[in-house]
Amino acid sequence: MSTFHPVTEQDLAYFRSLLPGRVFSGADISTDYDHDEMTEYGHFLPEAVLQALTAEEICAVLKYCNEHHIPVTPRGAGTGLCGGCVAIHGGVVLSTEKMKKVLEVDTRNMTATVEPGVLLMEFPKALEGTGLFYPPDPGEKTATMGGNAMTNAGGMRAVRYGVTRDYVLGMEVALADGSLIQLGGKTVKTSSGYSLIDLMIGSEGTLGFLTKLTVKLIPEPKVNLSLLMPFDDLDACIGAVPQVLACGCDPTAVEFMEREVISCAETYLGKQFPDTSADAYLLVRLDGPSVEALQPAIDTLTDLALSIGARDVLLADTDERKESIWNARGAFLEAIKGSTTTMDECDVVVPRDVIPQFVHKTVEIGRRVGVRIRSFGHAGDGNLHIYVCRDDLPEVEWKEKVEAVMHQLYDTAREIRGEVSGEHGIGHAKKAFLRDSVGERQVQLMRGIKAAFDPNGILNPGKVIG
Repeated sequence: MSTFHPVTEQDLAYFRSLLPGRVFSGADISTDYDHDEMTEYGHFLPEAVLQALTAEEICAVLKYCNEHHIPVTPRGAGTGLCGGCVAIHGGVVLSTEKMKKVLEVDTRNMTATVEPGVLLMEFPKALEGTGLFYPPDPGEKTATMGGNAMTNAGGMRAVRYGVTRDYVLGMEVALADGSLIQLGGKTVKTSSGYSLIDLMIGSEGTLGFLTKLTVKLIPEPKVNLSLLMPFDDLDACIGAVPQVLACGCDPTAVEFMEREVISCAETYLGKQFPDTSADAYLLVRLDGPSVEALQPAIDTLTDLALSIGARDVLLADTDERKESIWNARGAFLEAIKGSTTTMDECDVVVPRDVIPQFVHKTVEIGRRVGVRIRSFGHAGDGNLHIYVCRDDLPEVEWKEKVEAVMHQLYDTAREIRGEVSGEHGIGHAKKAFLRDSVGERQVQLMRGIKAAFDPNGILNPGKVIG
């Protein structure tokens, strides 16, 4: 680990000359910058917060910090769940929250180029009227496009369309020494040396600082509708997933949820879910050119679901019906968070055929350790979101129990060929679990890559492998 230097008044004076009115220190730093959405992982107030407007400013800050051995923590909207954007070694937080321009929508090449601070929920407005859309659909719509790229965010539509990595064509990246490089562009394929862009995607700002992003767009489906399938138990619900995926209907999303999580969402939103009669539900979304074109898939899925144990199949084909279901699904995280005093999260991804095995093990672990666990997830791609709730447990008991649960969850995932994170990243909170999962040799290779890009270790130190 590099020896970092504290931020001095001389350093602050230099930063203020570069970013007038956009440098904050001491009591002027908002406490919003000392954590991400998972406050369980601690609060770390940086010594300074810098809000950049341009790539040139970012390059100048990085060059200075590299020469003076000052750690730099990249930050977008701060919506992460692993402590990836907090300054655990002090230094400066370099924020892209003001870099929110959609620079170009190129309909001929079907691409868009954006600054890293563009919010996921705002990006579709720039595509209105083009007939194009951006498929990645992470649940946190207030996250930034840059943050999505740096964590390789996935979301509910990944089963059909893929994850963020599948749509990143180009990046402009500032390196630790302040140099600016262009990776990729608008071409849709390449076989030109090592794929540095693929190293950057999902690197959580430990290899370079994203200053511009070019993404692929595809034609927007004309219609979408959803099928809600209630099952008497979770086994039957998740057991239906392989058949749903293999029936030829090409679903856009396949989600599973339990009644307890739906109840949390109803309380949180103050709105009733369309059906609360079953213990578990499978939610399937279909995209297509017209309702008529989707009718064979609707019939196939309905017949299949009823034949393998679904109590009913509810069709959501109006905006009101779709919103009542998907708004609840989108609120699960906040709803669970609102139901407890604090919580910890496990974001594993496992092979689809062992989802029931892992979910059963989760329930068993919760009962054995004596904590409340709530789960939901992307059944279509095996990405499960497991939340361990503190409720009224005393601090010492909570720490002991949550540590025991997390180790058992990740050990179970490793045993069934799963991975530590499906879409939320590693940050500083999951580093030990990553080492256990991939082994020391892979960690050594990652450290070698880190050293090549960032010899002084100033970029987001303490994260992923640091």
